[in-house]
Amino acid sequence: MEATPPPSEPRKRGRPKGSTKAKAEKDKETSGGGTPAKMRGSGGDKKNTTADETYTHWKQLVPVLYDWLASHNLVWPSLSCRWGPVLERGTYKNKQRLYLSEQTDHTQPNTLIIANCEVVKPRVAAENHIANFNEDARSPYVKKYKTILHPGEVNRIRELPQNKNIIATHTDCPEVLIWDVEAQPNRNALLGAQDSVPDLVLSGHEDNAEFALAMCPAEPFVLSGGKDKTVVLWSIQDHVSTLATDGNQSASSIVKAADTSTVGPRGVFQGHTDTVEDVQFCPSSSQQFCSVGDDSCLILWDARIGSNPVFKAEKAHNADLHCVDWNSHDENYILTGSADHTVCMFDRRNLTSDGNGMPVHKFEGHSAAVLCVQWSPDKCSVFGSSAEDGLLNIWDYEKVGQKEETGSKSPSTPEGLFFQHAGHRDKVVDFHWNAYDPWTIVSVSDDGEFCGGGGTLQLWRMSDLLYRPRDEVLAELQKFKDHVIECSKTA
Repeated sequence: MEATPPPSEPRKRGRPKGSTKAKAEKDKETSGGGTPAKMRGSGGDKKNTTADETYTHWKQLVPVLYDWLASHNLVWPSLSCRWGPVLERGTYKNKQRLYLSEQTDHTQPNTLIIANCEVVKPRVAAENHIANFNEDARSPYVKKYKTILHPGEVNRIRELPQNKNIIATHTDCPEVLIWDVEAQPNRNALLGAQDSVPDLVLSGHEDNAEFALAMCPAEPFVLSGGKDKTVVLWSIQDHVSTLATDGNQSASSIVKAADTSTVGPRGVFQGHTDTVEDVQFCPSSSQQFCSVGDDSCLILWDARIGSNPVFKAEKAHNADLHCVDWNSHDENYILTGSADHTVCMFDRRNLTSDGNGMPVHKFEGHSAAVLCVQWSPDKCSVFGSSAEDGLLNIWDYEKVGQKEETGSKSPSTPEGLFFQHAGHRDKVVDFHWNAYDPWTIVSVSDDGEFCGGGGTLQLWRMSDLLYRPRDEVLAELQKFKDHVIECSKTA
């Protein structure tokens, strides 16, 4: 495997090469030690003031809106964050694995970070503890466990559902890298240090594959898309033992020791006319999947019947498509997010082979390009979307068309939107629902110029009063009110 590949043409999304921190220090030096110059163009001062005002307003509401929140200031920017397995379960909190990336300015190696997180359980955190977090500090809930020196910067991380100690990464090269994070040695991030060696390398693309990456929930299959306009499918079934029955291997080390060679594709699928930006498996099948790209197309594939598209929506959005997700509770529904600021929900029962098929609904609640969409693992109608506007929106399509009582919502509130996480001060590049702790989310943003570091990682859970059944919530609030009244009479 080659070392860090040379920079290619500028990305359409994500952070430019190099860190905010390094650039800020350079600006400080060139300005004689004063305040670093703004980095976001001619409107930088105005934008920063607006972002600060929005953030200040949001922070005042944190004790009311959140059951738990932890903010972690990053040393280097991260383009991807993923939950791993639960390691320990306690009375008040669980210890859980978290995967992150570090995108450096080449004064240090790019790294893949394996961290251990303390996830506070629902209704445990005190109100004053939630409100008094320090956004400029490292969180005590996030502790680095292991560092892997990654060949090139990490653009995307995905975990193998059959064993979440196995993860795949995308970087600025055509290959997909497979890592056994328990078997990999812990490394020191020193300039000039040799890159860590991946356990498997998946080949098949003819040009860089940077973002589109998925692992199959049903079987150990991997899916990728790239600048070569193709979707590539691999099976790692023959290279991975999910049982680890070999007595010479630990239970967590499931990549077979002999398999350090390159693995070729099971299939290459052509149908896009521009870069493939995201891919996703059908939750119950390793042979059915979908993809989206800069050609504004949503394509459905079935490897059992060939390499041609089963369905192709030629104009799924009015701009590039950045992300896609398939509903694990109801496999008829697929989400897409686009540079046109919208999220569309498609019902595959309405899609036809001739390319016809309108979205069931278009969700309009962002003011910039949507970078990530993901269905909730807990409720079939709920999903999240994050965008370059710094917002992470939580939606419920069952609320679309429902009439709210007067005064309960602003007339300008988009249909289906019921929560808006505004704790990030610039683009939210990635987020991930916690499958082991429903309604708990990890999100990461490219707001280093505001926080003085490489960006912000946040672990958070909204108050359950916001998503539980209305009658149940009202009954609880009435009970609390009665209790307060009774206590005041006693006093």
